[in-house]
Amino acid sequence: MVRLSLALVLLITAACSAGLPPPAERDDAGDDADGPAQGRLTARPARPDEEGLGPGLHALDVFGQTAHIYVPSGYTPRRAWPLVLSLHGAGGTSENGIGPFLNAGPPPAILVAPSAVGRSWDLIEGGFGEDVAYIDRLLEWTFRRYRVDPERIGILGFSDGASYALSLGLTNGDLFRKIVALSPGYMAPVATRGKPEVFIAHGRLDRVLPFERTGQRVARLLDEAGYDVTFRPHPKGHNPRPLARNALGWFLGEGKA
Repeated sequence: MVRLSLALVLLITAACSAGLPPPAERDDAGDDADGPAQGRLTARPARPDEEGLGPGLHALDVFGQTAHIYVPSGYTPRRAWPLVLSLHGAGGTSENGIGPFLNAGPPPAILVAPSAVGRSWDLIEGGFGEDVAYIDRLLEWTFRRYRVDPERIGILGFSDGASYALSLGLTNGDLFRKIVALSPGYMAPVATRGKPEVFIAHGRLDRVLPFERTGQRVARLLDEAGYDVTFRPHPKGHNPRPLARNALGWFLGEGKA
């Protein structure tokens, strides 16, 4: 795993210490300003008009990038299904982004895991851009093939993927109803939209992204900004496994994680 620059993480987090940016004045995505550089996603669920892959885990090569999709057993387009976009940590791949959430049993949701264009998600390299454009196209590809419930779309991530999930999720709160961040380092939304619910888990013994300076601080800032935050410290280190399945259960409404 690529270790993140803690100095960079703290610099971005410090920039957010006064609070989140103000809500966007408009929620539609038809303006040129609402593009990848602003972290905006335009893909939205619709009735599928193409045939998708069947139930199970599938590796994809979509638009020149690797990705994985998990289709739950019993999937049928006769009803709308929950969907989670899952983002890997720095130096990982889409396989890392989806694996931990299948190990404890197959969830009743569609999981979509892209691979970052670079070594990690573009925001930590200087700003939103290529990864937003790719995620948008991957979601559009998915929405055209699977029937998705627009009220049950979430974004989930681990480590730098958790920081990206928070940043992208808050910027697109009109798409994502819930955000799951496991061991995040920071959040840097361009402008907030909506009020998605947020679940954050962080290990007290995390030596990569220290608990007090990152996850705990981010949870406090979100709580002060009026978000519905579930914060779960745990006595482990920098590892998504202890709470991965429970966090997914929180998204699915299976009870408290």
